[in-house]
Amino acid sequence: MDAYIAKAAPFAKPILTRFRTAVHAGCPDVTETMKWNVPHFDYKGVLGGMAAFRAHCRVGFWKQSLLTSAPKTKRSGPMASVATLADMPDARTLAKMAKEAAALNEAGIKVKRAAKAPKPPPKAPPSMVAALKADERAFAAWPAFSPSHQREYIEWITEAKSEATRDRRLETAVGWIAEGKGRNWKYER
Repeated sequence: MDAYIAKAAPFAKPILTRFRTAVHAGCPDVTETMKWNVPHFDYKGVLGGMAAFRAHCRVGFWKQSLLTSAPKTKRSGPMASVATLADMPDARTLAKMAKEAAALNEAGIKVKRAAKAPKPPPKAPPSMVAALKADERAFAAWPAFSPSHQREYIEWITEAKSEATRDRRLETAVGWIAEGKGRNWKYER
């Protein structure tokens, strides 16, 4: 982590240092790790992390949405975008947040994630339906494909820019569908 901070841009060094110092003040038993090539802090699970970019840093706690000590902002998500020290909470507030985040990890509290709305079933264009009906095996195999596999074929065909490409892809797709192959069958294990 020292090397990461040393390589950071001059504006980022004080931001990363303040965050790191505050995390250690709030949770003395924290462990520093590197995940995805950026510094993270672990204490009975992921506690928080920080990263430096060209013009800003991202700092924050994994369960920031549950922290009562966190300053209220309009943005969502665990990591705040910070360009100057003035953009982030003071060291005492950060230490308090780290302490609260560590207590959440210790208690095993998890962040509730909103369930994603399921995608509507894919709808094949009329030209594709006609081509499938023209091939008995393809028409019989099509309903057995999962919605995601059907969507891959439909998008592949409809995203073609020219009519000739759409027709060529449709002909290929019908052949593969008749054989029970997914759109990316070459890459399946």
